[in-house]
Amino acid sequence: MYRLRDDLAIVQTLDFFMPIVDDPYDFGRIAAANAISDVYAMGAEPVTALAILGVPIKVVGLDVAAEIMRGGTAVCAEAGIRIAGGHSIDDTEPKFGLSVTGVVHPDQILRNDTARAGDLLVLTKPLGTGALSHGLKKGRLTADEAVPAVACMVALNKGAAAAARTVGVQAATDVTGFSLLGHALEMADGAGLQVELWTSALPVLDGALALIADGCHPGATGRNLTEYSPRTQWGVDVTEVDRKLLADAQTSGGLLLAVAPDRVAALLAALAQERTLAASVVGRMGTGAGARICRDPASW
Repeated sequence: MYRLRDDLAIVQTLDFFMPIVDDPYDFGRIAAANAISDVYAMGAEPVTALAILGVPIKVVGLDVAAEIMRGGTAVCAEAGIRIAGGHSIDDTEPKFGLSVTGVVHPDQILRNDTARAGDLLVLTKPLGTGALSHGLKKGRLTADEAVPAVACMVALNKGAAAAARTVGVQAATDVTGFSLLGHALEMADGAGLQVELWTSALPVLDGALALIADGCHPGATGRNLTEYSPRTQWGVDVTEVDRKLLADAQTSGGLLLAVAPDRVAALLAALAQERTLAASVVGRMGTGAGARICRDPASW
């Protein structure tokens, strides 16, 4: 983020990855929504995007590259921006993403390190995209069964960001590869607080829990658990499936918003107005350090 003048700052972000779905159009849509999400998470409005594209031309052909770009362009149009240019290469495997520029008034920037003790945490998309996309890759899920997960990943966080700006939140981040647990810990660490998450309140995509229970989850989920478990207190009512869901590596996940208790009702109403895929109070910030996980606020 860079301040240009007293009333204007720009946000610049870049993200790209390899396909997590087979359909190139859907891959382009997911990668674009994921890249734009960082701009929304900082309270900014996207204005332009540059594309990063790598395709093994002799293996998949230019038609696949065109479909990836068509998907990315469609999501950018939904966000109200255009892909102004970019760069492509003949690569060993497909890769796609965007470098996105956004604008924001410096007084309206959303940060991920400004939560306060007592703030409630609201999540705006369901969890489980890591397990479902891994199930698709491993043939445990059909393309039709993966449709809800794809719809979740291509959904922009535009409405969630608008609701956060309208109501006024203390802090925000988007939930991606480091999982809900990892990104919530990042918010808590930045503010010098402890985060508490409630497993009974977590919104979950259909089929994700069954896949996780059957051992179907991406390798990043295990790495997240290994990284964050030493700093986490687990309640006796928290199951192994709960732990893996909290550590599930998300792609293009929702916003995690820290909001004062007297504004949470207004935030939930604003999110409903924006028709976000979820609007769930999943935890709170408290004094201390690290994370503690329990089934609900009364079960610790």
